[in-house]
Amino acid sequence: MLEQIERFLANSGVEQGPWAVVAFAGGIAAWFVGANPWEWLGFIAGCMAVSLAALALFSGDGRHPYLRRALAVLGLAAAAGCALVWAKSAMVGAEPLVRVQVAQLDATVLSRQEQPAEQRVRLLLATRDPEMGRAIRVRLNLDQERDLPGLAEGAHLRLRARLVPPAAPMLPGGYDFARTAWFSGLAATGSVLGPVTVLEPGGGGWTAALQRGLSQHVRAQLTGSPGTIAAAFASGDRGAIAEADDAAMRDAGLTHLLSVSGLHVSAVVAAGYFLALRLLALFPWLALRLRLPLVAAAVGASAGIGYTLLTGAEVPTIRSCIGALLVLAALAIGREPLSMRMVAVAAFVVLLFWPEALVGPSFQMSFAAVIAIVALHGSAPMKAFNAPRDEPWWARLLRNLSGLLLTGVVIELALLPIGLFHFHRAGVYGALANVIAIPLTTLATMPLIALGLLFDLAGLGAPFWWLAGKSLELLLALAHWTAAIPGAVTMMPSMGRATFALFLCGSLWIALWQSKVHLLGLVPIALGLLALGQVRTPDILISGDGRHIGITGEAEGELLVLRDSRSDFARDNLTESAGMNGETRLVDDWPGARCNRDYCLAVLRRGGRAWMVLLARGTDYAVERELAAACERSDIVVAARYLPRSCQPRWIKADRRMLDQTGGVTIDLERRQITTVAEQQGQHGWWRPPAQAPRKAPGMVAPAATGAPPGL
Repeated sequence: MLEQIERFLANSGVEQGPWAVVAFAGGIAAWFVGANPWEWLGFIAGCMAVSLAALALFSGDGRHPYLRRALAVLGLAAAAGCALVWAKSAMVGAEPLVRVQVAQLDATVLSRQEQPAEQRVRLLLATRDPEMGRAIRVRLNLDQERDLPGLAEGAHLRLRARLVPPAAPMLPGGYDFARTAWFSGLAATGSVLGPVTVLEPGGGGWTAALQRGLSQHVRAQLTGSPGTIAAAFASGDRGAIAEADDAAMRDAGLTHLLSVSGLHVSAVVAAGYFLALRLLALFPWLALRLRLPLVAAAVGASAGIGYTLLTGAEVPTIRSCIGALLVLAALAIGREPLSMRMVAVAAFVVLLFWPEALVGPSFQMSFAAVIAIVALHGSAPMKAFNAPRDEPWWARLLRNLSGLLLTGVVIELALLPIGLFHFHRAGVYGALANVIAIPLTTLATMPLIALGLLFDLAGLGAPFWWLAGKSLELLLALAHWTAAIPGAVTMMPSMGRATFALFLCGSLWIALWQSKVHLLGLVPIALGLLALGQVRTPDILISGDGRHIGITGEAEGELLVLRDSRSDFARDNLTESAGMNGETRLVDDWPGARCNRDYCLAVLRRGGRAWMVLLARGTDYAVERELAAACERSDIVVAARYLPRSCQPRWIKADRRMLDQTGGVTIDLERRQITTVAEQQGQHGWWRPPAQAPRKAPGMVAPAATGAPPGL
């Protein structure tokens, strides 16, 4: 068997560098999946043992060099990835506040972000924990009407604020802001209460001032929605984009155009490179004495770095800039700029500095798209399809358009499981929309915005702004039209980590192997599809605070909710986790429930039996004997407050005592399965349940299916 593996590795022609980076990323992922330090230590020790065993067992015979090197390198890379992200978490992780607080703060402004669409300003402040006195960073929202002159970077303020610890996922599979805040150094978020006193005005950094000035200038030249999109392209300021436009771009699969990322940075770098190369080539004296590709690469790199700084130097933009600089380096030294090895180097550099980016959708989508492009255009059939040939211009144009459409389809297929895993949604027509939107943005809109800014120096930019506005109107019309097509968005409940891992492993196997063995990657993808087909919508969804409850499967196309929330965040989390498009209906209006001011009693028929679910929605004290009798007749009781121990339902008592330990909960009645947020968190620093040991609700075992519960 060892000989067969050795021959396979020797004859496969695989590049080992990309697989080493995959192992490095796997070690990072293992730390996030592992539950506690003992598991992390066990993983590192196991990987090191594999590496040392390979060196010890195969060094003497000299017969298995490929296998020895593969096991040694992959083991070391995986161990290094796990150790790196563990070390970074320990060094930069910000302890969240213990509880919600209202406090008077003396703070220094670190950054400010204007959000006209939300009529607010978002401030990042350095201050001290009101209770413990430690230095912390907080992010606060300030109403736009309370904004003051001098409230810029470096300003010293005195204000009153409501501080909230960073929120854990509302439901299993939801967005984990607490994890993001941990690695970003945020201890709390919240809002400013009352007026703000500026003790010492701030001058603001020159990059922030330039970014805000550029954004305001662009919006002054282009009014309405086109101006807000143009400001996002020019300065990275998305704060003025209307919610309707943002939703349409998202549902059309075009939201990546709104955030400054690989597409925008690549366009700026490419423009700088090719313009410098062509202009310098016009001067023979320079062309004969300088190596123009090196000079052009330096110009392109300067343009990319400048654009990254101008747009705020966010982590996704920095990642894109690093990738573009590596491509420039390859061009300058005469290497293939778009190869799997170059993608691996870019991914390794990013993960080396931001290992936490691995579990975020931005990193996954960016590199999945690039890997799909490189793998597709590096394949033999695609090389033959793109090979130059003697043909009419219309045939060449048709072939190029076909190749562009095929590339878009492959990218959409690569991004589909990532979108379903993180957002529970996927755009069906995104590939078609991007075939038009990407060339329109890179070849028309961005050059026109650049020309408008350039000619504004002489007061002659109006024609370019008019053309840029028309191109952006076309982009928005395309987004709204695509998003309005029936079935444009596919919604699905959370697929689970194991299913997502099958898709990732299969896709990487297909992309990285160069021989026919890459077809084996279809096996895990097929298994992932089978598992995806078995994903069931939870019957009951309960938020971590117990206030927001959703019931599925009773009202056709609607989600039953306990209360009509004013929070779009809560409603969107419930509907997305349920795999629905956002239609909700109050339990009070459903015939299968009986409600009064404080409680609702719902009867759900699942798995051949009726389930009695008691939902508490009031805060008044109840007569304990009556409550205990109601609990005894119920299978499930849900409350946002602590219920007395005399309340003993037949299966689950999801009150504040239980939810403090579990976080959000989803319940599958037919399978009698409970999924919690806590089981996906482990002992990572950003998860802080109360210190007491978890209390299991009495009888936390699914009741037998025989026998119907008492009627209403």
